[in-house]
Amino acid sequence: MLFYIECNGLYNWVINRKVTERLIKLAPLIEVKDLKTHFFTPAGVVKAVNGISYSVDEGEVVAIVGESGCGKSVGAMSIMQLIPNPPGRIVNGEVLFQGKDLTQLSDAEMREIRGNKIAMVFQEPMTSLNPVLTVGRQLTETLELHEGMNEDESRARATELLEMVGIPDPDSRLDDYPHQFSGGMRQRVMIAMALSCNPDLIIADEPTTALDVTIQAQILELMQKLSKETGTALIIITHNLGVVARYAHRVIVMYAGKIVETASAVELYTNPQHPYTKGLLNSVPRLDERVATRLEAVEGMPPNLSKPTLCQTCDSPEPILVEVNENHWVAKCSNDSSCDGWFPRDLE
Repeated sequence: MLFYIECNGLYNWVINRKVTERLIKLAPLIEVKDLKTHFFTPAGVVKAVNGISYSVDEGEVVAIVGESGCGKSVGAMSIMQLIPNPPGRIVNGEVLFQGKDLTQLSDAEMREIRGNKIAMVFQEPMTSLNPVLTVGRQLTETLELHEGMNEDESRARATELLEMVGIPDPDSRLDDYPHQFSGGMRQRVMIAMALSCNPDLIIADEPTTALDVTIQAQILELMQKLSKETGTALIIITHNLGVVARYAHRVIVMYAGKIVETASAVELYTNPQHPYTKGLLNSVPRLDERVATRLEAVEGMPPNLSKPTLCQTCDSPEPILVEVNENHWVAKCSNDSSCDGWFPRDLE
């Protein structure tokens, strides 16, 4: 009887352990829940991010797209807890990363995560890199701080990282300053810095800004390749829909501080549902059309985010995300089910 109880207890422990491991494996790497980030200005409260929710799995590439001012970058800066206060502040929501709510961590605790567990590639590398320090010093500083390496170890690792991102003669380039690199090479240095501590997540905020088309393709190919090789999840923030089509597994479309559509990249391109998503896709020139056609413009202007945002069709103040196909969600108006989608515009 005792033997049976012990075996039964062991069996239950094994089953519970397997279930727990399965749940941990299935849990997303990062989950953003009802995040709201507002800026308190003399002209009023600007609701830059106003209740967004999404998740990213391990090794997944997610693109967040939308026009300038829609809240893409503010959402990313909120994850990293880099919102300048004042005037900005996270007023609601959770950012769950590996079981921890980042919004509740102290500055010291966030410093342990930034660059180590979550890394970020900013829009303009020339303003992100310190102009008076060599590239090598900026790379080795991170390795010494987070990885506990000595000077020789950190330099060897820095050389390896520059080689990994395709910079020729990496050992000698460590002694160069940022102004001695081209724009594309500086962005490669930023990617090397992001990869230095083997993070679980990289957030790339407009990583191809101010780069020519050829260099853009090289940078994005590099990020996709490194993501596959290292298993690092990637959030790409962009307004370039061509980037999304080729590199992302899943797409999140933001507009006026909210998520208005989310689906797999294939589903979004073949079956867009929200009027704003359709407008974005129709505004992209197509090279496969024989007859030149006039690009469609989205009528009106984005709404003032310091004022109530009402749908231009039915005056609905708040959207609800409705699943129209499997894992394809669209922001619909809460008080008019016949409306194509919640879409506030300033038509004056």
